[in-house]
Amino acid sequence: MTRYTTETPPRGTTRNPKESLSLIELVKSLPGLLKGLLTAEFDGLKVKATHIGKNAGIGAGLVVVALMFLFFALGTLVAVGILALSLVLPSWLAALIVFVVFLLVAAVLVLIALRYLRKISDGPSPAEEFQKDIRAVKGTGEYDRH
Repeated sequence: MTRYTTETPPRGTTRNPKESLSLIELVKSLPGLLKGLLTAEFDGLKVKATHIGKNAGIGAGLVVVALMFLFFALGTLVAVGILALSLVLPSWLAALIVFVVFLLVAAVLVLIALRYLRKISDGPSPAEEFQKDIRAVKGTGEYDRH
């Protein structure tokens, strides 16, 4: 009978043929080996998930900080626009013009958003479609017959 072994000998030693396992002993050791393999795989997945989570958290935090700086940069740009207009107009009028421009842009964006939000209710709901499918399976209701 052919004998196999499941253990690798320590470095610097050789395998003793008398310590080999039979095929039946190998089959008996499969559940333990499989459990060890799955445990090692799950441990590897945990390490990978921890690594991904850590990097994703750091990346997301840096994006938030960058967006904060962008927010302040936009405020600075608005101030520059007001100061540029105040070279030609009184300062209060320049600030009022910039304010009105922002209001108009916001109003246009809200109108566009409302158009998209109204499209949400168009079409049948998933519950209605499900009921229609059930009626089709039962053979009742309206559906395409081929």
